[in-house]
Parts: sequence; C-alpha cells; structure tokens
Amino acid sequence: MRHFGHISPTVRKDLFHQEPVEFTGASPARILAAALGATLYSPATRPQLAADVRKQAGRGVVSMVLCLEDSISDGDVAGAEENLVRQFARLDREQAGYDAHDPDAAELPLLFVRVRTPEQIPDLARRLGGSVRRLAGFVLPKFDESRGIAFLEAVAHAEAASGVPRLYAMPVLETPELLHLETRVEALAGISRTVNEHRERVLALRLGVTDFCSAYGLRRTPDMTAYDVQIVAGVIADVVNVLSRADGTGFTVTGPVWEYFRSQQRLFKPQLRRSPFLEEGVEELRTALIEHDLDGLLREIELDRANGLLGKTCIHPAHVTPVHALSVVSHEEFSDAQDILRPERDGGGVMRSAYTNKMNEVKPHRAWAERTMLRAEVFGVAKEEVGFVDLLTAGLQV
Repeated sequence: MRHFGHISPTVRKDLFHQEPVEFTGASPARILAAALGATLYSPATRPQLAADVRKQAGRGVVSMVLCLEDSISDGDVAGAEENLVRQFARLDREQAGYDAHDPDAAELPLLFVRVRTPEQIPDLARRLGGSVRRLAGFVLPKFDESRGIAFLEAVAHAEAASGVPRLYAMPVLETPELLHLETRVEALAGISRTVNEHRERVLALRLGVTDFCSAYGLRRTPDMTAYDVQIVAGVIADVVNVLSRADGTGFTVTGPVWEYFRSQQRLFKPQLRRSPFLEEGVEELRTALIEHDLDGLLREIELDRANGLLGKTCIHPAHVTPVHALSVVSHEEFSDAQDILRPERDGGGVMRSAYTNKMNEVKPHRAWAERTMLRAEVFGVAKEEVGFVDLLTAGLQV
C-alpha cells in the first residue's frame, strides 16, 4: 500500500516531486509509525465490516481500528467479538484469492483491534486462527503503568501463540491521572518506563482527548481546536515533552480525534482562508469544507504537526483525505531539509534557504529536517507549484 495509491499514476506524477513509498505490514516500524496517517475507527459491530474495510482502502485509508471498547455498548461486546472473527475470516479468504490471481490488487489497510481488557487479546488472537495474519496489532485503552504491563505482555503472548512475525501495540493515553496536575508527572514517568521496556512492540501512542475533556465536563465546539482548550493543550504538551523527544528516545504520538462532520451553528468566522481556493478556482470546495465543519479540522491538523504530533484519530471517512493532504511535505520544506542534511554541512552553520525567505541553521534544525524527510518518504513531496488544495481535490475526486 501507499498514500495516494488510490489515485491514478498519471495524476500522482502531476502532483508529486517525490511520490510516497510503498509499504506493507512487514515494513520497518519507523516507516509504519510515520505512515499511519488518518487512522479510521469503526465499531466492530458493523455487519458488513469486511466490505467497509475494502471500501475505505479504495478511498485511501491505510490504517483502521476495529473497536470493541467505547464505540459499542457493554452488552454488545460478545456479539462484536464474534462478528470480528467472521469478518477477519472473510477478509483473509478474499485477500488470499487476490494474492493468488491479481498480484497488483490493493493490500488491506493496517488493521488494529481496540480491546477492553488484556484477557481479550490472546483470546481473540486464538479465535482468529489463520486470519490473524491480517491483524497488525491492538489498541490499548486507558493506558497507564499498572494496566499497561498486563496489556503489553498479553500482546507478546498472543504474538508467540499465533506465530505471526509481529503484533504491534498502540497505547491510548487518556486516564484522569494523566490529566490531573498533581498526578501527571508520576503518570508520565510510569508510562515512559512501561513503553520503553517494550519499545520494539509499541508502534505509536494515541491521545484520548475526549476522555480528557470528560474529566472536567468539557466538549470543544467545531469553532475550536483541542489546543484552544487550555487544560487539554497542557497535557498534550507534557506528553510530547516526555514521550516524543527527537533524541532517539521518543515515540510517534498521533493527533486527537475530530468529532464533527456536519454543520453546526457558528459563533466565529470560518478559519479557512479564501485565497488558496480563489487561486485554484475551487471556491465551492472551500464552501463544502466549511459546511461540514472541516475548516476546524484543517486548523487542528496544522497545530498537531506544529506541536510534534503525526497522524490523527478519525471517526468519519470525510476526515481522511484532509489529514493526508496536509501531511504531504511541501517542496519548500523538502528543499530546506535537504540543505540542512547535506553531508558537507555536518559542522553546522547558517545559510539562506533556496526559497530566499528564511535562514536555515544546520544544528538546531537537524532534528526537524530528519523528521521532515521521514514524512516525505511516506507521504511524498509535492511539486513546487502544487499546494494543499490540489492534493485535497485529487484525493476527493476518487
């Protein structure tokens, strides 16, 4: 699979200076963590779940979470587990047929199951049988040091028992102890100890901002991003501070969910500037984004990246293409990163950018440049004249 693999090669050639790379579930963890992109959540109760997975793959989704936790009621868990096993068996049969007769057929997205308890993990892996090979791993809710150890050990046991090369874990950081100021430092330290002991298994860390808001009876409106809710912005900053450092010890931390997908009554002006859409002659696209409350999503995606987050939890397919379009590296970013990382500049120094609009400092900007080149690898580099509106339009037309 690859990002923007659902659009034609001809269109990709027109859009990209450097196309996104292809990857599989067996690719290195650093590639998979960066490539998660818009991770689409779906309740495991959906009767046509296998067909839903294939449909979303055809629309550019490369990672999905099939949820047994908060998205379904307590009374539906047993039925959801049974449905999950049936749907995985169907996906496995279909994909085996494609692999045998059509080597160019689209690969399934990276599929994760969000469980409720550690005990579910080995039990589900056993019940999946041979179709467990289509499973990338598990999402671990309400993750802290005490629960996290049991969860991660359960993933390791499931992997060993099923014989698959790797089952990854994606902990969700969402407990009140992480939010409350008096317990946050120790909670972060405990999470850090736990995920570092299982570093080879932890693909990425996810933020449960809805649970953070719940602890204080808050809910952000579509006019506001997570960063406008100061109590949430503070904990995001501290999570990045402790768990996502650029010194080789950090993990990929993904952006919080955007809850809205239909127009709500507004208090503030739309956040989406008119000028890029006027230049491209697609003012109707701007209107549609605003009508579906996606201008707030676009603002939050930009703030996610500015604050050190990569990828995003999504609960609606309409959110996927905007996340991916804004994840593509611009030609200007790529040019700056290349200049900073040139071998002859290992000693440091300062230079004017090729775009002649900023100064690039080799040593302070090196970590940024390395992260930018990783993002360029998995999401591609836009051509010099190609902008976000072009990428978004191409993705939405499929």
